[in-house]
Amino acid sequence: MKKLIRMVCAVSFLLITSLYTCSIISAVQNSDQDSVAKLVNDIKQKGWIVYCARSENGTWDLFASRPDGSQKRNITNSPDYEEAAPLFSRDSQKLLYRRMKKGTTISHDLWGFQGQLIVAKADGSNPRAMGEDKEYTWASWSPDGQQIACLDRKGIYIIDIQTKAQVRTLPRKGIYQQLFWSPDGKWFTGTGNHAGAQWCVVRMNAVSGELNPVVKLQSCTPDWCPDSNRIIYSSRPPDQSKTNSYGWTQFYIADGEGKNARMIYGENGFHIYGGVLSPDSAYALFTKCMADGGGSEKYGAPMCIIRMSDTPMIVGNSTFLEEINPNAKKGPVFTLADGWEPVWTYAEVFSEQ
Repeated sequence: MKKLIRMVCAVSFLLITSLYTCSIISAVQNSDQDSVAKLVNDIKQKGWIVYCARSENGTWDLFASRPDGSQKRNITNSPDYEEAAPLFSRDSQKLLYRRMKKGTTISHDLWGFQGQLIVAKADGSNPRAMGEDKEYTWASWSPDGQQIACLDRKGIYIIDIQTKAQVRTLPRKGIYQQLFWSPDGKWFTGTGNHAGAQWCVVRMNAVSGELNPVVKLQSCTPDWCPDSNRIIYSSRPPDQSKTNSYGWTQFYIADGEGKNARMIYGENGFHIYGGVLSPDSAYALFTKCMADGGGSEKYGAPMCIIRMSDTPMIVGNSTFLEEINPNAKKGPVFTLADGWEPVWTYAEVFSEQ
């Protein structure tokens, strides 16, 4: 009898403990759902994002949606081409991107050398080719949208959009991909080799050509913050895991001089690429991919939005990231559809459906 009573008590304890644990997990999940819902509500009317993704026919097209994923539309819809890497002009009136032959595999490192440069209205209408295949490579907008800066193996070229005339040139000084012009027009950033180090994020004076490293270690895909003073980039520090010598790629931000570098977002098991900030720098948009490179060779990767006020953010468990980011937070992450190289504008460039 006593044995039976002890068994009943033990079972009752386990049941109560299980119910209590389930209630805690449910409360945490509900709390997470509530915080994500609040984030979605905050961003849903903040302009538009444009990104490339696979269409129903299997080719890459440019798509637009609200930041919450609603009002999605295909803005190129060209089954005979692969289209990728959109970039808004600073006034959000125009868009440029690369158009490639159907069946082209988009290289996550070399896409700026692939295909034709296309200039269109911000909603994707009236597209026109600037040149032929592999011309006007790694093009990025000037602040006034009247010029583009292009990069090839010989140097950096400033081109007038209307006349296609070459305005001036600069030596590339080791920059070999991902060239972007700062919103204030004073600087370029790009990925290059510098002082014997490879895969460096660098900053270049757009007039003098003077160059300084921002980060020297396994970093790439830089872009400008709206203030032109800071640069965001992807970086993969060494020795992250005893079981994964290659490591994972995190999302970082630093001053143009390379100071005050800090992680924005990290998650073991994923490589973070395609990072941009919202026009007011309040939010970050990026892709996270299990394969290095962001997924351009296949189907892209889930796009995510977080608040910058919740950073540095670590999702999941990572002793390495927690040790080097002791002040990391666990904020909400909103996950959108698969895409690649997203951009964000607050301008109302698309008509309502």
